[in-house]
Amino acid sequence: MTRLSLIALSMALTGPALAQPVEQGPKNVPEFEPAWPTQTRAPAQDSGVTLDVQTVADGLSHPWGIEVLPDGGYLVTERPGRLRVIEPDGTLRDAPVDGVPEVMSQGQGGLLDVKLAEDFAESGLIFLSYAKPMDGGESATAMARGILNDDRTALTDVRDIFVQEPAYANDKHFGSRIVTHDGNLFITTGERSDLATRERAQDYDKTYGKVVRVTPTGSALPDNPFVTVEDAIDTIWTLGHRNVQGADMRPGTDELWTLEHGPKGGDELNLIQKGANYGWPVVSYGQRYSGEPIGSGEPRLPQFREPQYYWDPVIAPGGFQFYEGDLFEGWNGDVIASSLRPGGIRRLVLDGDRIVGEEKFLEDRGRIRDVEIDSDDSILLLTDYDDGAVLRVTPQR
Repeated sequence: MTRLSLIALSMALTGPALAQPVEQGPKNVPEFEPAWPTQTRAPAQDSGVTLDVQTVADGLSHPWGIEVLPDGGYLVTERPGRLRVIEPDGTLRDAPVDGVPEVMSQGQGGLLDVKLAEDFAESGLIFLSYAKPMDGGESATAMARGILNDDRTALTDVRDIFVQEPAYANDKHFGSRIVTHDGNLFITTGERSDLATRERAQDYDKTYGKVVRVTPTGSALPDNPFVTVEDAIDTIWTLGHRNVQGADMRPGTDELWTLEHGPKGGDELNLIQKGANYGWPVVSYGQRYSGEPIGSGEPRLPQFREPQYYWDPVIAPGGFQFYEGDLFEGWNGDVIASSLRPGGIRRLVLDGDRIVGEEKFLEDRGRIRDVEIDSDDSILLLTDYDDGAVLRVTPQR
């Protein structure tokens, strides 16, 4: 029996209360109907789990990305431009890692994601995404690679392997998450927010509002979808995104999923399909902050790929992970998504590629920027504040 069938059976046995949609607040665009019933406001779930939250380390300045090191401890990025090492016992090293690229630390810009290469234990190779300062006050989303030395005090052989084209002078919508898969990398970008730039999410000759796929040295893969398209940038994998700050591979599959910020309404969880167009800024389930419609004024059109789930009003999502582990019974395969507003995390229950339930936790913890699964199957969260922290979440016993 599928999870969807089990949920339906549970509702039938225990009454209609379980069928109530998760509480989200008034819609910004109430006239927009979902393409299928659980595409938004899925049935509220109650897993019966109470979470225990402990602080692993604090004193971090706007932590943005976290990676679990294979022998214990963590790498954490701070948006002002520092890469920090946290020891297995939770001690935050005083000195940041040396050799990190210079970042543009303004607005939403700075040092963003960190990812270990799949062969990190042998190679020491890591990847960093960041807002790269450019000439004339401009900036671009970039991804660099470097070798972390054995005592984790410095990076060497640091070089960019992706730089968004073209550069632009503002401090918003850089993306960006890094995902490794089969030895290669996906990086997500934003469309830099402004009315003057958002249309570039639809352009094949610009890497605004895209998912990009490259080798570890930054080359395009020969099976990338636009390699043979005239004037297209050959590293583009998908287009039509707004500001993608979450991405993960679904365990046991080749499926890349992303989580992106909508405008006023219309945050999206997307199943990424090679060469697909996700519609921004032509369609959206949200509206402009002024209340005016986005693009065509339609939530969907047949040429664009639908989100697997959307929120209106927004949860302002950051990073997310598919849960894989035994610590949280019944959660395997669920999406654990961060929220910056109202805060906390959301557990999304999947049946196939459809969301069939949503559960809210920890809204009182405020801005959660990233989610990672630790080696002991606990859930790690980053709080995005001047005095941010790494939190460990486990079920109360």
